Amino acid sequence: MAATAIRLSIEDYLELEEPPGERYELSEGELIVSPSSTAKHNAIRDTLTISIIAFLKQHPLGFLTSETDVRLAERTVRRPDVAFFRTGRLKGVDLDCSPLPYAPDLVIEVVSRHDRSEDLMLKIEQYLRAGTQAVWLLYAKTQVAHRYSDVQQAPAVRSAEADECLEEPAILPQLSLRLQELFASPQNI
Repeated sequence: MAATAIRLSIEDYLELEEPPGERYELSEGELIVSPSSTAKHNAIRDTLTISIIAFLKQHPLGFLTSETDVRLAERTVRRPDVAFFRTGRLKGVDLDCSPLPYAPDLVIEVVSRHDRSEDLMLKIEQYLRAGTQAVWLLYAKTQVAHRYSDVQQAPAVRSAEADECLEEPAILPQLSLRLQELFASPQNI
């Protein structure tokens, strides 16, 4: 990831055109440029999205989106892989406008090989400071998930090898996602 030395406002950020193969975020005024996601990354994100949307059809608890800009602070806009907002949080918000004006209740990020740990920790801190209640980082290579919350300092670690699940009962009661299924190799290749 590369960062610019010029500090941008959200208005400046919104006027930028993302070139093919890159994606932008704004971190405390710094433009963060990342390469496009890989097919494996997108397969994990899409499996998560499909699973949670299916759950939400049976349990209408809120709104799920992926790859959508959210405003976390005056000069911070992040684009989580998956974001969940409880019912009512986006009431009156024009969903055709970007960025969404509030931090999600739950953020899920699929960690890519380009992500640096210090950048991920800053991103987690920004989400939690803005009001996100839980952040999940999914590490495909090691098939583990780290859960960070606003009430717990150290991450809770879950493993596909141990056949563990991701669960967030305070935000999405009854949802349980098996890591083995999330990290499974895509079919029909």
